[in-house]
Amino acid sequence: MEMQQIRYFLAVCDHGTITQAAQRTYVSQPSLTQALKKLEDEIGGALFIRTHAGCQLTPLGLMVEPKLRKVYKELQATKADAIRFTRLNTIPLRIGLMTTIGAQRLCTCLAGYQQDFPHIELELIIDSEAELLKQLDAGLLDMVISAPPGQASTLPYQSTWLYQEHYVIAFNTAHRFNELHKIPLKALQSVPYLDRLNCELRENLKCICQNQDIKLYAAYRSNSEEWIMRMVQAGIGVALMPEYTVPKDAADISYRYLVEPEIKRQVYAIYTQQGSVKTELLALIDNIGVVFN
Repeated sequence: MEMQQIRYFLAVCDHGTITQAAQRTYVSQPSLTQALKKLEDEIGGALFIRTHAGCQLTPLGLMVEPKLRKVYKELQATKADAIRFTRLNTIPLRIGLMTTIGAQRLCTCLAGYQQDFPHIELELIIDSEAELLKQLDAGLLDMVISAPPGQASTLPYQSTWLYQEHYVIAFNTAHRFNELHKIPLKALQSVPYLDRLNCELRENLKCICQNQDIKLYAAYRSNSEEWIMRMVQAGIGVALMPEYTVPKDAADISYRYLVEPEIKRQVYAIYTQQGSVKTELLALIDNIGVVFN
């Protein structure tokens, strides 16, 4: 079983057709089809049902897909580490960032850290907290920066508190909210609301709205922070966001602190309890804490 065979198999899983998979992996369709046939021969059965609409996984394909995906990720990580070690003589740190963690303040931390530790190569992986913790468990990440909705101490990991941030209402600068100093949650009832599907406090917000009899009209929903910000910028609606997620230099976007209730979140560095923690990782955690506090 070759790495390329697994890569082509996963490409078909992700894109649904041989044609699109071949385009995304920059290989001819006959070559991809031949590689899949060899993989099926080695595994001992068909992995896809091929129709005019595309390719669907067989029961065997459904069984091996998560295992092959894990093998492929581990092989990629091992290969990347080997290249760094042999060619660059650097120490890699793989950091997972929850999708709602803002970049602008963290970039300041990383810039200072790079000056103090020029031999460190940082790899930043952006994903949901659940997916990042899976990668942390598998040893594919050294640390996850996240804002768990509960207490971080309840997780089966070591954790270090990094900073606290308030939730704000982001809106187009021409919006009437620009005349307010702070914005109560009930004020959002009268305006189109942009629902952030990746918000870790989304369920808590629903409970608050129910308790206070507040009805938010979700004009749009998206799992992309960038798309939410673009819609705010276009004046399509307003969004409830962590303070440091809103770019300070974004054109046509303003924000005000949320009140009644005031909502905050706690951001943590999360890492495994197995073995000793890398000195370079602890230094990064300290650097973030200094910048934010």
